[in-house]
Parts: sequence; structure tokens; C-alpha cells
Amino acid sequence: MNILVSNDDGVFAPGLDALYQELSKLGKVTVVAPDRNHSGASSSLTLINPLRVQQHANGFYSVNGTPTDCVHLAISQLMDEAPDIVVAGVNHGANLGDDTFYSGTVAAAAEGRHLGLPAVAMSLASHDDANLVCAAKVAKQVVENLIAHPIPSDQILNVNVPDVSFEQLQGFKVTRLGSRHKAELMQKQQDPWGRDIYWYGKLGQELDATQGTDFHAINNNKVSITPLKIDMTAFESIENVSDWAEKLKSN
Repeated sequence: MNILVSNDDGVFAPGLDALYQELSKLGKVTVVAPDRNHSGASSSLTLINPLRVQQHANGFYSVNGTPTDCVHLAISQLMDEAPDIVVAGVNHGANLGDDTFYSGTVAAAAEGRHLGLPAVAMSLASHDDANLVCAAKVAKQVVENLIAHPIPSDQILNVNVPDVSFEQLQGFKVTRLGSRHKAELMQKQQDPWGRDIYWYGKLGQELDATQGTDFHAINNNKVSITPLKIDMTAFESIENVSDWAEKLKSN
């Protein structure tokens, strides 16, 4: 198997190495990741400045760009042949519910799917390193099964792993996205020179964490596997919007 691995935590993130070590058991793994942390980058692209690539002693490539840049550059320029699958992660921290919209990890997987490849976003529900190996082992199982049982070409898998050891996992659950309350308001502070600075507030608490959601699975020490559609069209609203849009006059 020929596997492309990326992330949004940066090329030196422990989760990236853990994923590389485990997926290397399946075949050849190419790692192309941002040269610094790009958490929250979503599907942003670097369009103004040129992209530069550096290969490190361990063979990993870093790019002075976003997770989406990394996947696109890897497939179009750095790899001799297209990968069989794109895997992003292992992210430090869960990507659940509304988080997926902002996640650079999910975006890296989505870019793989945009380029016609199966893709998986892997996250650990912790910012500690203790159970990264567990998440990497889960990734290996998911990749093997996704290759054997493909999903539609407009979808990716968003996988979140609870912060427990592999032996303590309570199973795997296919889930839907839950939701959060809105985040706290931005905080205003001042730097040492008296200039105003602003920080995003904390994430909102769980709003919909009922049975069947990704939140519920993680809270019960189960791996959450959520199929995500790349096409964001709200088909159920087309008729309603068409009723008034067709009456509008163009200038």
C-alpha cells in the first residue's frame, strides 16, 4: 500500500510519528506536513507566497503552508505515484461536532478526497501523548477496512479515539456529528507595550451529545467513526429558496 500522511499540528508533532510508525506496517508511507502548527486552518490555501519544501533527517517533508497545501503539493509534485489513501493525524485533541468545520486535520483528509482518493482524519481526544499509540493502532485498522470496503467518492471518515489505552477501548461506533454551545466571546488583553490583543474564547460545552453522536461515543470510551460528505449543498432547502429566488429580477 502507498500511503500519504499529513497533519495540522506540524511536522515535529508526536502524533505524526506515531501514525507513521503504525501505518508503515501496511506499506510505503510518505509524510508531508506543515513546518509549524496550523490547528484551525480548515481548508485554507497559500495563494500569495510561494511554497517551499524541506526534507528532514527522518525522511519527513515539511512545507511552509497549510495542511491542504501539504496534501496537494505531495500528490502533484513530491510523490512518484499517487497514494492509495490519505491519512491525516494523529491530531492532538478531538475533532468532534462543530470542530470539524475548522479542523486542519479534517481539511487535509478532505483535500485527499478532492483529488480522488480515499481519506481518513484521525484525532485523539487528548492533548497528552500517552495514548497516541492507541490512536495509531486504530488508524491502521480503519485504513485496512476502508480500502477493503470503500465508501462513496464524495465522503471521508472522521475518526476520534478516546484517551485510553488500546486494551481499554470499549469498541467502535459509527456516529453522526454532535454539536456544541457557541464558544465564549473573544477575550481582550494588552501586551507589555499596552497595545490591545485578542484571544479566542474557550470552546462551547456539549449541546448535542446524545446517543449516536461522536461526543457520546468518546464519552463512553468508544472510537467514533463519522462519515463526512464533502458536498455541503443543503438539498432540502433548494425548493424553498427556489420559490422566492426565481421571482427576483436581475439588474
